[in-house]
Amino acid sequence: MKKRNIYISQPSMGQEEWEALKEPIFSGWVTQGPKVKEFEQLFAERHKVKYAFAVTSCTTGLHLALAALDIQAGDEVIIPAFTWVATANVVLYCGATPVFVDIDPKTFNIDPAKVKEKVSEKTKAIIPVHLFGLCADIDAIKEAAPGIAIVEDAACAAGAGYKGKPAGSLGDMASFSFHPRKSITTGEGGMVTTNDDALAEKLNMLRNHGASISEEQRHHGPKPYILPAFEVMGYNYRMTDLQGALGVVQFGKLDQFIEERDKWAAFYKKELADLEWLQVPEFSVDYSHGWQSFACLIHEDKAPHSRNKIMELLQERGISTRPGTHAVHMLDYYANNFGFKPEDFPGAQIANDCSIAIPLHNKMSEEDYKYVVDVLKNEIK
Repeated sequence: MKKRNIYISQPSMGQEEWEALKEPIFSGWVTQGPKVKEFEQLFAERHKVKYAFAVTSCTTGLHLALAALDIQAGDEVIIPAFTWVATANVVLYCGATPVFVDIDPKTFNIDPAKVKEKVSEKTKAIIPVHLFGLCADIDAIKEAAPGIAIVEDAACAAGAGYKGKPAGSLGDMASFSFHPRKSITTGEGGMVTTNDDALAEKLNMLRNHGASISEEQRHHGPKPYILPAFEVMGYNYRMTDLQGALGVVQFGKLDQFIEERDKWAAFYKKELADLEWLQVPEFSVDYSHGWQSFACLIHEDKAPHSRNKIMELLQERGISTRPGTHAVHMLDYYANNFGFKPEDFPGAQIANDCSIAIPLHNKMSEEDYKYVVDVLKNEIK
């Protein structure tokens, strides 16, 4: 079989996205404006929320959400130990303390059974991560920590669902990512969602320097030369209309992209089921997976090689892979400043050392998928 060069992820963009950029370029409105607003409205409708606010990244969106909750020094925020580092960093941005909870290696998501023991009188929020596009068990988390604000880290979960409800509508707020490794992309960029009127008002001001009205509202108002009031300290976390124009086009393909990924994820699961050393994603009918990536767990006691060696062998055969993500408590900054040891969160440690994401994206062909399966089944020995 011919050797291929299959990327771990590749954005699916083309002529339609190229053409979409013309409108903001030729209109001259390239900062946050009508295309961002259109993108926000489409996103809110699909995810069944009242409000969606486009921002510069999922990271800044999470920061905004915590700022809107007035998280500050002395507060604690519960987060999973296995996630992208930004989930923890945004807590520190607010001067608060991230409190790590171990994950379930079967789902890679926060273990609700371990949440309850970490709740204290200082706990002001929980950030459950819908890792790789699989929603966290929000009902169990709410039961474990009743009355605690929930901010969904939905970076990977555009279009995903839990018990018939879309990601982004499950907690008090949520933040999504449009990084190129996500199912739809605007390059960089993110979206914050909420159904809470008061939080929405805060989010809208905070992302725009704390201004009482947006630049678009001021520009189209009766006195565009009068600056808005600034009653709170905010941030410049606004998405550009160039990104908004891309987002509108990409969003129109979201469900198609997920449907295609779902088909090939099912193919992977069926074809790789006999590899006893590879744990493929499994979840109940309560979940609608967003398939940001196809993350597996290698059982090194059964595998022919270590996780890293298997990744190396796949790369030699033209198949790009990545660790799922990292255990934040094992990263130098957090280990050195908080005194964590790898074994403090054994589920996250296993996921850190043994998870592997194999290619799953909308630029792959049927032959690509078959090649990945063939190599895993017949050449990794």
